[in-house]
Amino acid sequence: MRMLFFCIAAALFAGDFVKTDHYVKVNSIAPSMKGKIARIYVREVVRAGVKPTAGVVLFVHGAGTPAEVAFDVPYQDYSWMGDLAKAGFDVFSMDMTGYGRSTRPEPMNALPPSGKELITTIESDWNDISAVVDHLLKLRSVKKVNLVGWSLGGPRAGGYAAQHPDKVAKLVLLSPAYRRETPAQQTPPETPFNTQSRAEFDANWDRQLGCPDQFEPAARNSVWTEMLASDPLGAKWQTGVRRAPNVQFRGWDASVVSKMQIPILLVAPAHDKQVSPKNVGDLLSDYGAKDKVLVDLACASHNALWEKNHTLLFQAASEWLTTGAVNGQSSGTIRLGY
Repeated sequence: MRMLFFCIAAALFAGDFVKTDHYVKVNSIAPSMKGKIARIYVREVVRAGVKPTAGVVLFVHGAGTPAEVAFDVPYQDYSWMGDLAKAGFDVFSMDMTGYGRSTRPEPMNALPPSGKELITTIESDWNDISAVVDHLLKLRSVKKVNLVGWSLGGPRAGGYAAQHPDKVAKLVLLSPAYRRETPAQQTPPETPFNTQSRAEFDANWDRQLGCPDQFEPAARNSVWTEMLASDPLGAKWQTGVRRAPNVQFRGWDASVVSKMQIPILLVAPAHDKQVSPKNVGDLLSDYGAKDKVLVDLACASHNALWEKNHTLLFQAASEWLTTGAVNGQSSGTIRLGY
């Protein structure tokens, strides 16, 4: 039985926003700490002096980058959380067990990574999300939340939504990892968690550049600075790395998504080499709801939320969550930035 506990750690007035750090305690089902208590870090962003009236949004991160790093970049207008807060939403993000400022299971403290024990699973991720959503519903006295996911945040947020459709109003998924069929067998990861250095971070991004001036170097520097700040132990290893569990995903395939009726916005960056735009198109085709839109985003990589066309991404998400349409369209494919 999951145990919930919510506490406010700190509130910070940052310009136009009030940012509050929360922690949710949950009985973990992760293999590395089953039955123990994990503390899930949740960041809240609201517009200063304005009561949010548009609803609650929860951001769910992907395989490597913690949520507050991914979605609350402190550079110019690159905070996706801030953009939705300006639109009147009460905006939250959460770090799964093993990421960012949430509980790091003991096996993650051994650098370099070794062994093959799974630290977390997609099921334990869903359990973490469930704990946070249940508390937000109670905290804000709402019946449903909106979920925004990126990359592996697709099966995380989407899989949770498939299991709890009564608690999710709308979905926005950027580059969602999707497979039409769940493999009968999956090869265990070579190590229980992975690390990424600045050189690896840059190289992975650079291989996805398809147009001039696709990103601003200062924005990339800001993201990496926040990445190391979220992982003090990793920041001290070699030249500085971020750590993340190796998570295999399953249970969110065509047989599941074909039954889903939650309105969904999908975004497929044109130059994404981590999640194929074709796979995102497959998800659009397989998804059961009538209200479903795919945005084909030009001049953008898997890191579209940190690139110059982030403004198009943010605007599309805001329109969808507010009106259920993008450019007045509630179904089909829309090309932006071309």
